[in-house]
This record gives sequence, structure tokens and C-alpha cells, in this order.
Amino acid sequence: MRRLTESAPRSMTVRVLTIRLLLQGIVLLVATNLCLAGVLSQADLMKVETLRPMFAALMGDLVQTSKRSDISAVDADCVKSTIQDLLEISQELSSYEYLITIEKELTDVGEKDPTRDVVKFAIDQSTKILASQRRKIAQLPDQCARSALALAKSQQALQVVDTTAGILSSIRSRL
Repeated sequence: MRRLTESAPRSMTVRVLTIRLLLQGIVLLVATNLCLAGVLSQADLMKVETLRPMFAALMGDLVQTSKRSDISAVDADCVKSTIQDLLEISQELSSYEYLITIEKELTDVGEKDPTRDVVKFAIDQSTKILASQRRKIAQLPDQCARSALALAKSQQALQVVDTTAGILSSIRSRL
């Protein structure tokens, strides 16, 4: 009988120690992840990184379309105008993209860190640029609005602009 009672406290002690070690391990893991976290989560950075290939695919499609021999000169001009608008967006957003993604190099960003404000500023400015350029793309000249091809390509561009703005908006809401 004595052996049963002696073994019970030992097994209880081992169980308590195991639970404590497990909890300490979990706390250490969470603390490590919090210390390594920047302003943006890994998911946010992945979303931002999907924007470049999406934009490149659209630009490639527009350039190919503008070079097709089977479209009218008006269609080609309209598509080239959309390309120009997107190039302008790209140029204006390039420095803000850098500010948004530079923080991934930083590992110790706290709640009050100035980096958070820089990323917010970059996202806010990018969103303003996208809204302004969206209006410009949406206001097609009459000749382009009458063309199914030009209208479709303009809609594709608007979709990319809207997707970009949506991603930035969702990130901004968590900052």
C-alpha cells in the first residue's frame, strides 16, 4: 500500500513538471514570435508581394494587346493610354512600396515604434494615389468607351487598382 501512495506523488510531480515545461515552452515560443514580429505580419508581406506579379501580368497583357495587328488604331491608342496610366501609378508608388516593405528587415518593432507610423504613412499615400489614378482610368475618352476591347482592358486595370487598394486597406486597418 505504501508503494502506491509513494508512486502517486511522484507521477503527480512528473505530470505537474511536464505541464509546467510545456507551458513555459509555449510562452517562450509566443514571446519569440512577438519579438521577431515587425509592423506587418508574414501574411501581409505575402499579400504585398503578390501585387508586383499581378501588375506585371496586366502590363504584359496590355503591351501585347497594343501590339496586335488585328486591332484598330483607336483601340491601340486607348490601350496605350491605360498603359501610361499604370506606368504613372507604378512610378508614384515605387518609393512607398519600399517604405511599406522595408520594415521586414527590422525585427524589434513595438507598438509605439516610429516604423509603424512610416508604414501607415506609406499605405495612406499609396491609397490616395490609387484613388486618384483610378478616377483617371475610369474616365475613358468617348472613343475608348465605345470600344469593347479598350473598355475591357480598362476594366482589367481598374480591377488591379481595386485589388491593390483593398490589400493596402486591409493591412492599414490592422496597424
